[in-house]
Amino acid sequence: MEQVLGYVDIEDDPNEPGHEECMIQRPDGGRQILFIETPDEKLVKNRLHFDLRPSDGSRDAEVARLVELGATQLANHREVRGDGTGWVVLADPEGNEFCVLRSEGERMVG
Repeated sequence: MEQVLGYVDIEDDPNEPGHEECMIQRPDGGRQILFIETPDEKLVKNRLHFDLRPSDGSRDAEVARLVELGATQLANHREVRGDGTGWVVLADPEGNEFCVLRSEGERMVG
């Protein structure tokens, strides 16, 4: 998650493989995200879906970076509105889907 979101492990929280809970936080100690493993098998869709908006750069640069880190592109909705303002659907190596939106800078341009 650090490579994708910039979040880091919480000191003294092991976040080891096999642990059923994993908590990460912003490096400044701010907002935290807790992931809890469930015994349920994924049958249809994720029970949680992230939409990520890059803080720096562009949507397309972020998609390329995430694919390089191991994500797989599932769908291209860049032109869903006919103007390139859409999103891209990716999946992490475990198949969890998420979207990458245009950055705030791109949104301000139009």
